[in-house]
Amino acid sequence: MLAVKNLHKSFGEAHILKGISATFEKGQTSLIIGQSGSGKTVLLKCMLGLHVPEEGVIDFDGRIFNGLKEKEKRQIRKEIGMVFQGGALYDSMTVEENIMFPLKMFTNDTKQEMLKRVNFVLDRVNLHNSNSKFPSELSGGMKKRVSIARAIVMNPKYLFCDEPNSGLDPQTAIVIDNLIREITQEYNMTTVINSHDMNSVMEIGDKIIFLKDGCKEWEGTKDDVFRTDNKAIVDFVYSSNLYKKVRDALLKGE
Repeated sequence: MLAVKNLHKSFGEAHILKGISATFEKGQTSLIIGQSGSGKTVLLKCMLGLHVPEEGVIDFDGRIFNGLKEKEKRQIRKEIGMVFQGGALYDSMTVEENIMFPLKMFTNDTKQEMLKRVNFVLDRVNLHNSNSKFPSELSGGMKKRVSIARAIVMNPKYLFCDEPNSGLDPQTAIVIDNLIREITQEYNMTTVINSHDMNSVMEIGDKIIFLKDGCKEWEGTKDDVFRTDNKAIVDFVYSSNLYKKVRDALLKGE
C-alpha cells in the first residue's frame, strides 16, 4: 500500500498542497482528479520524489520515502513505473531500445535476458514485432502502449500515470484505460493516475480523489460519484449533461 499523510508543498509564497492524506491500495486504479491548479500534478511529483514536501510523509509499504537515504530511495525508484503525459519516448531510439533503457540503468541482466523481457512486455501490450520501429513511425495510441511497456518492464510494484489519455481519440483512450486496468490487476500493482478524462474515472476508477485548491475535497468510488451531495465534485463531474441525467435517474431510483 502507498500512503501520503498530511502533505504540504509550497513554491515561494504559493501553498500548493495543504495537508493532503490518502491511501492507494494494491491491485486498484486510483484516480486523482481536479481542475487545473488544484495540486494533482504536484501531488504526483511528490510521490515520485521529484518534489520534496515541507511537511508530511510518503509511505511505500512501511518505507517513509522522504526520510530515506539516497541509496534506499534508489531501491524504491526501481519499483516504480511511470507513464508520462506525452509518452516521453526517445526519438532517436527504437521501440526496443526505449523499453530496454530502464533495464540497462537498473539491472545487471545480460542482453539476452533484457531482450526476453522486452519482448514479453511488448507482447503484453499487443505490439509484438515492433522492436525495430522508431517513435515517429507509431500512432499516438501505439506510443502510449510503448510507454506502458517501458513502465512495466521492471515488473514494478507501483505504477504512476500522468494524463495517459491526453491527445488520444475516445476509442483509443478506452483501449489504454482497459490495458492499464488489466495490467494493474494482473500484476497486483498500486496504480495512481492523474486524469481529467471523466470516462476514465467512471470506467476504471476503483478509488477517486478529488482535489480543490490544494486540499482533498472528496474521496470515494466511481459509484459514490453518482450519489454524492458534495457540490464541488458535482459541479466538476456533471458539467456534462449526460452525467447529470445518469445521476438524476439514479437518485430517483429509476
